Amino acid sequence: MSHANARLTLHGRCLLVRRVVFDGRPVAHVAAELGISRQCAHRWVGRYRRQGWDGLAERRSGPRTSPSRTPAAVEERVLAARREMRAGPDHIAAATGVPARTVTRILRRHGVPALAACDPLTGTQIRATRHSDRRYEHPKPGAMIHLDVKKLGRIPDGGGWRMHGRSEAVRGRGIGYDFVHTAIDDHTRLAYAEVLPDEKGTTCAAFLTHAAAFFAAHGITRIQRVLTDNARNYRSSHAFQQACADLGAHQKFTRPRCPWTNGKAERLNRTLATEWAYRRPYTSNQQRTDALGPWLEHYNTQRPHFALGGKPPITRLSPRS
Repeated sequence: MSHANARLTLHGRCLLVRRVVFDGRPVAHVAAELGISRQCAHRWVGRYRRQGWDGLAERRSGPRTSPSRTPAAVEERVLAARREMRAGPDHIAAATGVPARTVTRILRRHGVPALAACDPLTGTQIRATRHSDRRYEHPKPGAMIHLDVKKLGRIPDGGGWRMHGRSEAVRGRGIGYDFVHTAIDDHTRLAYAEVLPDEKGTTCAAFLTHAAAFFAAHGITRIQRVLTDNARNYRSSHAFQQACADLGAHQKFTRPRCPWTNGKAERLNRTLATEWAYRRPYTSNQQRTDALGPWLEHYNTQRPHFALGGKPPITRLSPRS
């Protein structure tokens, strides 16, 4: 099969054969004209002499057989788990017994898009992705806590358009938004979240106090830094500044218009949306809110985390954190 760096197309191979075989010209001269090596030219001419014009056609560059390749039945089981679970390799590995790296190769081989590029309800690809190789992690629990707010449209009683379709009667227009406040520890990835009615400075301050109590209950008794974006409820609120001061935490801000500098909180928000908020259609707003607590417990104690080697955040905690 032709590859990205191949020097000759099918037309070029035919031209090579005509000049060497039919015109009787030296292989080295024709190879120089076409910009290929003599070895490459001899290989194509030899293939023509053995197989005729069919020998110049595209073919697989891989081996004819792959005895160690994952059986088709196992690959189908992995693909079925991906369609059903809409989860990453670590989750699929736990469900199927296939190693996570093998799951990754199977998904890549079959052209399965990344979860971040897919609709969380249907699993179909809806967006492109951007990757960054720059990563960091603070050395101990409590060294930095990331905070953010995720805004979600409220669900009308009986379910919204995700359940009934986009008809005017069930859109829930005008019923407002829930504000999901999130906090995540940089080192352990231990997460805490609350559904609150707004994102005012006083609300953010109260949430930070609740989050600190949650972390303290899990052994993170000292918070050194609090990282947020540049929203007014964080930067200009005296209540929030006082909450940071009460914890003895230094307040830090992301670079303007660079949300990826608060990447761990942004990633948690996306995980919340995919695995909790939009995981299934809810029949009421309260039903979705009630599902947050059990999901957070699962996230912190059971859900494999790629950055933690496939282990949940609770494994990085100890009573002396």
